[in-house]
Parts: sequence; structure tokens; C-alpha cells
Amino acid sequence: MQNDTSIPESDDEAMLPEYNFDVEGAVRGKYYKKYRAGHTIEVRHADGSVTVRRVPPQTSIELAPDVRDYFPDEESVNNALRTLIALVQRKSA
Repeated sequence: MQNDTSIPESDDEAMLPEYNFDVEGAVRGKYYKKYRAGHTIEVRHADGSVTVRRVPPQTSIELAPDVRDYFPDEESVNNALRTLIALVQRKSA
């Protein structure tokens, strides 16, 4: 079988010199808070109008406004759900 010179023989040969993987200045979790906050998608239509949609992170659940009034933070939601889970488990036992 003839060796094709366009295919690198090892990963080292595939890396170009201008690739920089120096992680010395890297910051762990730099975008964590922004990611948790979700993101916004803007769609610009041909007629000039713009549709904006907010997308929460996949790990979050958006509460309805009337429910949010009773649960101001994630701790209160988690406590209420744990209480509900305990009641359901007791009833099914």
C-alpha cells in the first residue's frame, strides 16, 4: 500500500505551528455565569423586522410568572420540590 503524503502519519504532524494551545492564561469557568444566564437569538427578516428569542440553558427550567412570585430563588424551588417528592413517596409506600 502506498503512503499518501497528504495524510499525516501522527497527530504531531497534523498540528500547524500557528496553533497555540498554551493554557497558562486560561481561566476556568470564565463564561460560566453568562452560560447559566442563557443567550438571545436575533433573527433578521427580509422585511427588516427582527425576532428576538431568549433561550435559557438546557439545564434550567423557566417558571411561569405566577409561580415565580412564590419561589424567588432556586433554593426555595428545590425545597418545595423535595417536600413534594417526600409526600409522593409516602403516599405510594
